[in-house]
Amino acid sequence: MVNIGEYNTLKVIRMVDFGVYLDDGNEGILLPKRFVPENTQIGDDLKVFVYHDSENRVIATTQHPKGVVGDIVLLKAVTVTRQGAFLDWGLMKDIFVPTSKQLSGMRTEGEYLVKIYIDEQTGRVAATEKIEYFLSNDDLTVKEKEEVRLIVYRRTDIGYVVIINNKHTGVLHFNEIYRNIRVGDSFKGFIKAIREDNKIDVAAGTSGYKRVEDEGDKILRLLQENNGYLPYHDKSDPEEIYSFFGMSKKTFKMTTGTLYKQRKIEFTKTGIKSVES
Repeated sequence: MVNIGEYNTLKVIRMVDFGVYLDDGNEGILLPKRFVPENTQIGDDLKVFVYHDSENRVIATTQHPKGVVGDIVLLKAVTVTRQGAFLDWGLMKDIFVPTSKQLSGMRTEGEYLVKIYIDEQTGRVAATEKIEYFLSNDDLTVKEKEEVRLIVYRRTDIGYVVIINNKHTGVLHFNEIYRNIRVGDSFKGFIKAIREDNKIDVAAGTSGYKRVEDEGDKILRLLQENNGYLPYHDKSDPEEIYSFFGMSKKTFKMTTGTLYKQRKIEFTKTGIKSVES
Protein backbone atom coordinates (compact mmCIF):
# COMPACT_ATOMS: atom_id res chain seq x y z
CA MET A 1 0.00 0.00 0.00
CA VAL A 2 1.55 3.29 -1.14
CA ASN A 3 0.51 6.46 0.66
CA ILE A 4 0.32 9.50 -1.61
CA GLY A 5 1.70 12.68 -0.07
CA GLU A 6 3.80 10.81 2.46
CA TYR A 7 7.16 9.10 2.80
CA ASN A 8 7.19 5.43 1.79
CA THR A 9 9.92 2.80 1.95
CA LEU A 10 9.76 0.93 -1.36
CA LYS A 11 11.87 -1.78 -2.98
CA VAL A 12 13.68 -1.28 -6.29
CA ILE A 13 12.22 -3.79 -8.77
CA ARG A 14 13.87 -2.75 -12.03
CA MET A 15 16.34 -0.27 -13.44
CA VAL A 16 16.01 1.73 -16.66
CA ASP A 17 18.07 4.42 -18.37
CA PHE A 18 15.93 7.22 -16.94
CA GLY A 19 15.67 5.97 -13.35
CA VAL A 20 14.41 3.02 -11.31
CA TYR A 21 10.98 1.58 -10.66
CA LEU A 22 9.82 0.96 -7.12
CA ASP A 23 7.42 -1.76 -6.04
CA ASP A 24 3.84 -0.53 -5.56
CA GLY A 25 2.16 -3.90 -6.11
CA ASN A 26 1.46 -3.05 -9.76
CA GLU A 27 3.70 -1.83 -12.59
CA GLY A 28 5.89 0.21 -10.28
CA ILE A 29 6.50 3.86 -9.44
CA LEU A 30 9.24 5.75 -11.23
CA LEU A 31 12.04 7.38 -9.28
CA PRO A 32 13.71 9.64 -11.90
CA LYS A 33 17.43 9.16 -12.45
CA ARG A 34 18.47 12.50 -10.91
CA PHE A 35 16.98 11.38 -7.57
CA VAL A 36 18.38 7.83 -7.52
CA PRO A 37 21.07 7.42 -4.80
CA GLU A 38 24.48 6.37 -6.01
CA ASN A 39 25.14 2.60 -6.20
CA THR A 40 21.44 1.73 -5.97
CA GLN A 41 20.74 -1.90 -6.92
CA ILE A 42 17.67 -4.02 -7.57
CA GLY A 43 16.28 -5.21 -4.24
CA ASP A 44 17.35 -2.09 -2.32
CA ASP A 45 14.80 -0.39 -0.08
CA LEU A 46 14.57 3.37 -0.63
CA LYS A 47 12.76 5.96 1.46
CA VAL A 48 10.95 8.24 -0.99
CA PHE A 49 8.19 10.81 -1.05
CA VAL A 50 5.31 9.90 -3.39
CA TYR A 51 3.06 12.37 -5.18
CA HIS A 52 1.60 13.19 -8.64
CA ASP A 53 3.74 14.97 -11.21
CA SER A 54 2.52 17.65 -13.66
CA GLU A 55 1.18 14.95 -15.98
CA ASN A 56 -0.83 13.37 -13.14
CA ARG A 57 1.45 10.33 -12.88
CA VAL A 58 2.30 8.91 -9.48
CA ILE A 59 6.01 9.52 -9.05
CA ALA A 60 8.66 9.22 -6.34
CA THR A 61 11.41 11.58 -5.23
CA THR A 62 14.17 11.66 -2.64
CA GLN A 63 13.63 15.40 -2.28
CA HIS A 64 12.10 16.52 1.00
CA PRO A 65 8.93 18.64 0.79
CA LYS A 66 8.30 21.35 3.37
CA GLY A 67 5.34 19.33 4.61
CA VAL A 68 3.48 16.04 4.12
CA VAL A 69 -0.22 15.23 4.22
CA GLY A 70 -1.61 16.37 7.56
CA ASP A 71 1.06 19.03 8.17
CA ILE A 72 0.32 22.72 8.61
CA VAL A 73 3.10 24.83 7.11
CA LEU A 74 3.90 28.35 5.95
CA LEU A 75 4.46 28.42 2.18
CA LYS A 76 5.13 31.13 -0.40
CA ALA A 77 2.91 31.63 -3.45
CA VAL A 78 4.86 31.52 -6.71
CA THR A 79 2.00 31.66 -9.24
CA VAL A 80 -1.60 32.86 -8.93
CA THR A 81 -4.38 32.10 -11.44
CA ARG A 82 -8.16 32.36 -11.50
CA GLN A 83 -8.38 28.69 -10.56
CA GLY A 84 -6.05 28.96 -7.60
CA ALA A 85 -2.51 29.51 -6.43
CA PHE A 86 0.63 27.41 -6.61
CA LEU A 87 2.85 27.40 -3.54
CA ASP A 88 6.50 26.39 -3.28
CA TRP A 89 6.73 23.34 -1.02
CA GLY A 90 10.25 22.28 -1.91
CA LEU A 91 9.57 19.89 -4.81
CA MET A 92 9.87 20.12 -8.59
CA LYS A 93 6.09 20.58 -8.77
CA ASP A 94 4.40 23.28 -6.69
CA ILE A 95 1.41 22.48 -4.50
CA PHE A 96 -2.02 23.80 -5.56
CA VAL A 97 -4.48 25.79 -3.43
CA PRO A 98 -7.88 26.08 -5.19
CA THR A 99 -9.50 29.51 -5.05
CA SER A 100 -12.32 27.96 -3.01
CA LYS A 101 -9.78 26.95 -0.36
CA GLN A 102 -8.36 30.45 0.08
CA LEU A 103 -9.51 32.91 2.73
CA SER A 104 -9.17 36.27 1.00
CA GLY A 105 -7.24 35.61 -2.18
CA MET A 106 -3.53 34.91 -2.52
CA ARG A 107 -0.88 37.03 -4.21
CA THR A 108 2.47 36.13 -5.71
CA GLU A 109 5.32 36.17 -3.16
CA GLY A 110 2.83 36.19 -0.28
CA GLU A 111 3.30 33.66 2.52
CA TYR A 112 0.33 31.64 3.76
CA LEU A 113 -0.32 29.14 6.50
CA VAL A 114 -1.92 26.10 4.90
CA LYS A 115 -2.79 22.50 5.68
CA ILE A 116 -1.72 19.79 3.26
CA TYR A 117 -4.41 17.25 2.40
CA ILE A 118 -5.49 14.76 -0.27
CA ASP A 119 -8.22 16.07 -2.57
CA GLU A 120 -11.02 13.49 -2.52
CA GLN A 121 -12.01 14.04 -6.15
CA THR A 122 -8.58 13.86 -7.75
CA GLY A 123 -6.58 11.89 -5.19
CA ARG A 124 -3.82 14.46 -5.54
CA VAL A 125 -1.98 16.36 -2.84
CA ALA A 126 -3.37 19.88 -2.36
CA ALA A 127 -3.40 22.60 0.28
CA THR A 128 -6.05 24.71 1.97
CA GLU A 129 -5.90 27.97 3.86
CA LYS A 130 -9.15 27.05 5.64
CA ILE A 131 -7.60 25.08 8.49
CA GLU A 132 -10.11 25.85 11.28
CA TYR A 133 -12.15 22.86 10.10
CA PHE A 134 -9.27 20.54 11.01
CA LEU A 135 -8.74 21.94 14.53
CA SER A 136 -10.77 21.03 17.60
CA ASN A 137 -10.42 21.01 21.37
CA ASP A 138 -13.49 18.82 21.91
CA ASP A 139 -11.48 15.63 22.42
CA LEU A 140 -8.01 16.50 23.61
CA THR A 141 -5.05 14.23 22.88
CA VAL A 142 -2.65 16.16 25.14
CA LYS A 143 -2.22 16.62 28.89
CA GLU A 144 -0.61 19.20 31.16
CA LYS A 145 3.22 19.35 31.08
CA GLU A 146 3.31 17.30 27.87
CA GLU A 147 5.79 18.44 25.24
CA VAL A 148 4.14 19.46 21.96
CA ARG A 149 4.87 21.10 18.62
CA LEU A 150 3.49 24.64 18.29
CA ILE A 151 2.73 26.68 15.18
CA VAL A 152 1.94 30.37 15.52
CA TYR A 153 -1.54 30.92 14.04
CA ARG A 154 -2.68 34.49 14.75
CA ARG A 155 -2.16 37.39 17.14
CA THR A 156 -4.76 38.40 19.74
CA ASP A 157 -5.01 40.99 22.52
CA ILE A 158 -3.51 38.59 25.09
CA GLY A 159 -0.93 36.74 23.03
CA TYR A 160 -0.86 34.38 20.06
CA VAL A 161 -3.25 31.60 19.17
CA VAL A 162 -1.09 28.58 18.36
CA ILE A 163 -1.81 25.25 16.72
CA ILE A 164 -0.86 22.29 18.90
CA ASN A 165 0.37 19.11 17.18
CA ASN A 166 -1.66 20.05 14.07
CA LYS A 167 -4.84 19.18 16.03
CA HIS A 168 -5.74 21.66 18.76
CA THR A 169 -5.48 25.36 19.51
CA GLY A 170 -4.06 27.11 22.53
CA VAL A 171 -2.81 30.50 23.67
CA LEU A 172 0.80 31.54 24.08
CA HIS A 173 0.48 34.58 26.35
CA PHE A 174 2.64 37.65 25.83
CA ASN A 175 4.39 37.09 29.18
CA GLU A 176 5.59 33.71 27.87
CA ILE A 177 7.18 35.21 24.74
CA TYR A 178 10.85 36.19 24.88
CA ARG A 179 11.70 36.71 21.22
CA ASN A 180 10.10 38.04 18.06
CA ILE A 181 7.67 35.55 16.55
CA ARG A 182 5.41 35.64 13.54
CA VAL A 183 2.59 33.64 12.01
CA GLY A 184 3.91 30.34 10.70
CA ASP A 185 6.80 30.01 13.15
CA SER A 186 7.09 26.48 14.53
CA PHE A 187 8.85 25.44 17.73
CA LYS A 188 8.71 23.07 20.68
CA GLY A 189 6.54 23.90 23.67
CA PHE A 190 4.54 22.30 26.43
CA ILE A 191 1.02 22.36 27.81
CA LYS A 192 1.04 24.77 30.70
CA ALA A 193 -2.63 24.48 31.74
CA ILE A 194 -5.90 22.96 30.53
CA ARG A 195 -9.03 24.73 31.75
CA GLU A 196 -12.45 23.18 32.31
CA ASP A 197 -13.71 24.37 28.94
CA ASN A 198 -10.74 22.67 27.24
CA LYS A 199 -9.03 25.97 26.56
CA ILE A 200 -5.27 25.47 26.61
CA ASP A 201 -2.43 27.69 27.77
CA VAL A 202 1.01 26.82 26.42
CA ALA A 203 4.61 27.90 26.90
CA ALA A 204 7.67 27.59 24.68
CA GLY A 205 10.52 25.20 25.47
CA THR A 206 10.32 22.26 27.86
CA SER A 207 8.70 22.04 31.26
CA GLY A 208 9.80 21.64 34.85
CA TYR A 209 13.03 19.90 35.82
CA LYS A 210 13.62 18.69 32.29
CA ARG A 211 13.85 22.30 31.17
CA VAL A 212 16.43 23.00 33.90
CA GLU A 213 18.37 19.91 32.87
CA ASP A 214 18.37 20.79 29.17
CA GLU A 215 19.18 24.46 29.68
CA GLY A 216 21.88 23.57 32.22
CA ASP A 217 23.75 21.59 29.59
CA LYS A 218 23.45 24.54 27.21
CA ILE A 219 24.87 27.01 29.76
CA LEU A 220 27.79 24.70 30.56
CA ARG A 221 28.54 24.28 26.86
CA LEU A 222 28.46 28.03 26.27
CA LEU A 223 30.76 28.56 29.24
CA GLN A 224 33.20 26.04 27.80
CA GLU A 225 33.09 27.78 24.41
CA ASN A 226 33.82 31.15 26.06
CA ASN A 227 36.81 30.26 28.23
CA GLY A 228 34.69 29.48 31.28
CA TYR A 229 33.12 32.93 31.73
CA LEU A 230 29.93 34.67 30.56
CA PRO A 231 28.96 38.28 31.40
CA TYR A 232 25.33 37.50 32.32
CA HIS A 233 23.70 37.53 35.76
CA ASP A 234 20.37 38.09 37.54
CA LYS A 235 20.50 41.84 36.78
CA SER A 236 21.04 41.37 33.04
CA ASP A 237 18.39 42.57 30.61
CA PRO A 238 15.86 39.78 29.77
CA GLU A 239 16.20 40.42 26.03
CA GLU A 240 20.00 40.13 26.21
CA ILE A 241 19.65 36.82 28.04
CA TYR A 242 17.17 35.50 25.50
CA SER A 243 19.28 36.70 22.57
CA PHE A 244 22.36 34.84 23.81
CA PHE A 245 20.93 31.77 25.59
CA GLY A 246 17.57 31.35 23.86
CA MET A 247 15.76 31.18 27.23
CA SER A 248 13.77 33.50 29.45
CA LYS A 249 15.39 35.34 32.35
CA LYS A 250 13.28 33.27 34.75
CA THR A 251 14.62 30.03 33.26
CA PHE A 252 18.18 31.45 33.26
CA LYS A 253 17.99 32.30 36.97
CA MET A 254 16.42 28.94 37.85
CA THR A 255 19.01 27.03 35.81
CA THR A 256 22.06 28.92 37.06
CA GLY A 257 20.77 28.47 40.61
CA THR A 258 20.66 24.71 40.06
CA LEU A 259 24.16 24.70 38.54
CA TYR A 260 25.44 26.73 41.50
CA LYS A 261 23.98 24.21 43.98
CA GLN A 262 25.63 21.44 41.97
CA ARG A 263 28.94 23.38 42.31
CA LYS A 264 29.33 23.55 38.54
CA ILE A 265 29.39 27.37 38.32
CA GLU A 266 30.17 30.37 40.48
CA PHE A 267 28.53 33.79 40.52
CA THR A 268 30.72 36.86 40.15
CA LYS A 269 29.84 40.55 40.28
CA THR A 270 29.75 40.69 36.49
CA GLY A 271 28.59 37.25 35.39
CA ILE A 272 29.02 33.50 35.87
CA LYS A 273 32.06 31.28 35.55
CA SER A 274 32.76 27.58 35.44
CA VAL A 275 34.05 25.73 38.47
CA GLU A 276 37.17 23.80 37.56
CA SER A 277 36.75 20.09 38.18
